[in-house]
Amino acid sequence: MKKLLLVIAMVAVGLTANAQEGKFNLGASIGLPAADADTGYDFAIGLEANYLFSVSDNFQLGPSVSYSHYFGGDIAGFDIEDASFLPIAAAARFNASEKFIVGLDLGYAVGISPDANDGGFHYRPLVGYSVSDNTSIQASYSGVSVEGGTMANFGLGVVFGL
Repeated sequence: MKKLLLVIAMVAVGLTANAQEGKFNLGASIGLPAADADTGYDFAIGLEANYLFSVSDNFQLGPSVSYSHYFGGDIAGFDIEDASFLPIAAAARFNASEKFIVGLDLGYAVGISPDANDGGFHYRPLVGYSVSDNTSIQASYSGVSVEGGTMANFGLGVVFGL
């Protein structure tokens, strides 16, 4: 519960960081499982929505909500159940140059798998390349600290600014 309150506080700070209008972004990614997820899961997909406010010319901050789904594989004849998370985070993006973006999402991922996990601390460092004013390609490492380990993936995706 403390972690959820921390996430809500971070999102509130992101919303009040600047009274200027922000930019709504939608993205999708596909990933290869890493950390403790690499032995039981075949691949991962993700969807993201964020609303980023400009704090300065090169820095944006705001709330982010995403969905991560890990597709279970097979270990020694046993099927591994899929795992799903709903990360709620504060997102920060820094424009390192006109084309390159460095970012970080921090928050709490709610476990939404049927047989499940309770969720845990969510982190997602990323780098991106702006293809156009409203489209960027991103590479990220997304992780959730869960009881007994870390569910993580190396992802590659696209983000569209609306």
